[in-house]
Formats: sequence, C-alpha cells, structure tokens
Amino acid sequence: MHKILIVDDEIRIREVIREYGILYEYEVYEAEEGGKAIEMVEQHDFDCIILDIMMPNLDGYTTCKRIKEIKNVPIIMLSARNQEDDKLYGFELGIDDYVSKPFSPKELMARVKVVIERNSPKKPDIITIDGIRIDDQAHEVYIDGQKAHLTNKEYELLLYLISNVNKAVSRDTLLEKIWGFDSDSGDRTVDTHIKMLRKHIGDYGRYIVTVRGVGYKFEKEQSV
Repeated sequence: MHKILIVDDEIRIREVIREYGILYEYEVYEAEEGGKAIEMVEQHDFDCIILDIMMPNLDGYTTCKRIKEIKNVPIIMLSARNQEDDKLYGFELGIDDYVSKPFSPKELMARVKVVIERNSPKKPDIITIDGIRIDDQAHEVYIDGQKAHLTNKEYELLLYLISNVNKAVSRDTLLEKIWGFDSDSGDRTVDTHIKMLRKHIGDYGRYIVTVRGVGYKFEKEQSV
C-alpha cells in the first residue's frame, strides 16, 4: 500500500483529502505544519506528499526545500495562490505537480496516482523464478526453457501473482485487476483459470497455493 502525507494547517482540507486517500486505498498520514512534516519524512518513506504553501512557522516552499534535502520524495504543491511565478518557483524547487485551491478531490487523487506511478521503479521486462521465465515485452512465458501456451488471462494471472510473490491476493482483487469487473460468478471465473494455469506451468503449479477464505498466492521460499 502506498503512503501519502498531507501537510496543511486547515483541518477541513486534511479531512477531505484523508477520506479520499483512504477511499483510493492509500495509507494516509497528516501534519498540520512544516516542522512536523519534516520530522515525519525522517521517520517514514512516503510515496507522495501533498504540501500546502500558506502555513504558519514554515511555509510550503521552505518545507519543500528541507524535505528535498532529506529524501527525494515526490511532492504535489497545494495552494490558493494561482500566480504563474508561484508555480514556477515550486517547480524550480523540484515539485512534481501544482494544484490550485479550490480543487476536486478526485482530480487530486488522479494526480497523486500519476505522480506515484511516474516515480515508481520500473518493472523488469524479464522475470525469472526457478524454471519460470516471463518475457513481459514479448508477452511470453517459458517453463524450463520450453514456451508455455497460455491464454491472455492465464498470462496476466501468472504475472500478477508473481509480481506479488508471497502475498495473498483475494479473488475479488484478481477479478478486478485481470478482468476489470465484479460479478456473482467471479469466484468460479478465477478458480477455473487458476486451475488451467497450474496445469499449463507443470510442476511449478504447486507454487500457486490456495489461501483459504481469501484467494491465492504465488508462494516461493526466500533464500536465507
């Protein structure tokens, strides 16, 4: 789960952003002023900071400078000031985006998503676990050197499970991420494709384990 930090002296603004952040499945932290935000950045690794300009004690610009001296964390500047010079100065300090008040919480969350994705490490084109080799650029899977003939959904299932290795993934999550919908027959859809995927990857099908009451996970013992 991605972590975001909201820095704003207005509690109402923080509450609105927090509610939407939780709705969009972010782990949300709050600070009412710049000094507290700097302390929190020293203690936590955030994926994005939403930072107001007009705050007591330390303004947003000063806070941004000090944060950037500690960690290169993505920052979205939030302000009622909509002057071009304010925006340009923010970008000179290294911010990733600038949102003017009043703002749409949905649009802000969309910008947060883009900033996080832009700054996230790129997934490798080649993923190898034991005898399984996934070439994501070619959209191909090889099992012990032999090309496996998977359907698109089986391929996407395998890639998603391996990308979340050793993490339990619910059937609802798989249905949403792979099929893009939810339905009463969703469990049967997922279970059927998992069964075929296990068959098509041979002995490595044992790595896809059923998590009772949850869904599935690609389980691989970590080297010590």
